[in-house]
Amino acid sequence: MFIGHFAVGFGAKRLVPEVSLGTLFMACQLADIVWPGLVLAGIETFEIRPGITTVTPLDFTSYPYSHSLAALALWAAAFALVHRALRRTRWTVAIVLALVVLSHWVLDVATHRPDMPLLLHGGPLLGLGLWNSLPATLIVETTIFAAGIALYVRATRPRDRTGRIALWALVAFLFAVYLAALFGPPPPSVAAVAWSDMGQWLLVAWAFWVDRHREGQA
Repeated sequence: MFIGHFAVGFGAKRLVPEVSLGTLFMACQLADIVWPGLVLAGIETFEIRPGITTVTPLDFTSYPYSHSLAALALWAAAFALVHRALRRTRWTVAIVLALVVLSHWVLDVATHRPDMPLLLHGGPLLGLGLWNSLPATLIVETTIFAAGIALYVRATRPRDRTGRIALWALVAFLFAVYLAALFGPPPPSVAAVAWSDMGQWLLVAWAFWVDRHREGQA
């Protein structure tokens, strides 16, 4: 899943209005932010196998430290506690942030074939296989994305023109990248995928920028 993860970040703003959208994007995508570095370091692996699912040609052969439930529980706790220590936020905020991090595993289990590990040593592997159907993937993920954006728009309002334009430009960019991944050719190499995924830090920065130009609804 791609835009579905960002939908969680958008939607969580309704629960924790004091937390920046950039922080929420970092939380919802923490697994995929950690993952490319581990791939480039040779710690986790995947292969490009066109046809392995209808939606993606990526075969995730080993990624227990970024995507297992056990690892993400640890990442979630660490992320929430560090944020609380730095920002001195309520425990409620820490809990929401931890759940946002963990939501990545839940959504990936729904979409992936059985390759999502429970434990740090890898198995057992889970996956409901939504990616085996392109129409179902589009319907489910687009619906989740729209719902997350609606929650964010209801929770915030633009302070200025930038707050309006930057938000909808971000939404359009995310959806365009999503469609390009679905309908474009397979990536040229494992390294190309890993390095392009590093670009998610730009999305986090973009989200921080958007949120600085928006404020809570009265």
